[in-house]
Amino acid sequence: MNLTDQIMRPVGNAAGKTTLSGRVSRYDGLLLECDGFPVSVGSVCSVQTAHGVDVLGEVIGYDEGRNKLILYESGAAVQAGARVSLLDQGISVDVGDAYLGRVVDALGRPLDDQDVPKGASSVPLNGQMLNPLARALIPGALDVGVRAVNGLLTIGCGQRIGIIAGSGVGKSVLLGMMARYTSADVVVMGLIGERAREVGEMVRSIMDPAARERISIVAVPADRSPLLRIRAARRATALAEHFRDRGKNVLLIMDSLTRVAHAQREIGLALGEAPTSKGYPPSVVSMIPTLIERAGMGVGENAGSITGIYTVLADGDDDNDPVVDTARAILDGHIVLSRSIAQMGIYPAIDIPSSISRVMNDIVTPQQQAAARKFKRMVSLYNENRDLMLMGGYISGQDSDLDEAVASWPKMMSFISQSAGQSASLSESQQTLSAIVGRV
Repeated sequence: MNLTDQIMRPVGNAAGKTTLSGRVSRYDGLLLECDGFPVSVGSVCSVQTAHGVDVLGEVIGYDEGRNKLILYESGAAVQAGARVSLLDQGISVDVGDAYLGRVVDALGRPLDDQDVPKGASSVPLNGQMLNPLARALIPGALDVGVRAVNGLLTIGCGQRIGIIAGSGVGKSVLLGMMARYTSADVVVMGLIGERAREVGEMVRSIMDPAARERISIVAVPADRSPLLRIRAARRATALAEHFRDRGKNVLLIMDSLTRVAHAQREIGLALGEAPTSKGYPPSVVSMIPTLIERAGMGVGENAGSITGIYTVLADGDDDNDPVVDTARAILDGHIVLSRSIAQMGIYPAIDIPSSISRVMNDIVTPQQQAAARKFKRMVSLYNENRDLMLMGGYISGQDSDLDEAVASWPKMMSFISQSAGQSASLSESQQTLSAIVGRV
């Protein structure tokens, strides 16, 4: 029996009487403690309120004979002595084709005014560890429909890559383009901790008739419980694992990894963990690799893949944030979005010299490798000498490489720029790139 089926059905004996329950002994508006009864961390419980309507909470630990929970609904009218009953062990979630074309929350409840999806099977919420030597090799490139990424930062099937940017520089638009135009068999999108308005706009933009049958969305806005945000990230990853294990090439988009880290920070501090750099407790640093490593290639000859794209917020455009550093170290590359490029009206605002795909050289031809390196070199050379040229300190003919960069600048910016309604295939991107840089 899955979590959705058990939302209002406590675990009990044959007569239907609750056997695993306790009474509230402490509640401070965030952390709730009750009498100890045998549960594991992650179990979901129902808690009585003064209004007679039960609310749900999740066990985050236990100490000195008491269970500790955090409620999914803030501000619930919970009184001392209220009954706490076990609903679900919280270790597995429903998965299946029924979730394609649907938008659900962290508990699998529909957000699209349709019936509750009924999955064909269940999988562990926290995934299963795979032998790294048993994983298949990355077979080739994944077309994401974005010209600058396809040509200069080619992503491989099973690669994990981050999109690092501050707020308001076009992350959501870029993700929407990838979700609509990718060649992946299935797209699973986790919208974690974003503004409710942005969630609605994203769903409406990518759930068009042509793409919705291969897209599944798990969404939890910013005003929900931190536990729901974390569970949504794990649920989306579990759904992607299900399709990968059936031989599908899956594009998993997580927007954003930073909001998941913020949710874990709230939980860690509530449990008494010592804050370290910028207030992040150690559990955040350990959680990020655990979540990201679940993506990648599957096991076996007919294994599918999970190509993970994780957005990472650089608060105040600070690239030295602990979450940015941790993600950059574990990911297979990163795409940096620049506010200065966005202010020039160039979208997607990709900072090409600062971005890298660590598997690109293994999946593209030597000709494309050389063309991409020359493109990056010309962009860097132009930017380094831009102020000098504006002041009139450079005369054409002094540097042939700089002259070529200046002559090619309009074409290079046109190559990077792409409207949200336009798609660019891998082959088209490679041909256009070769035409710009010429013979290398």
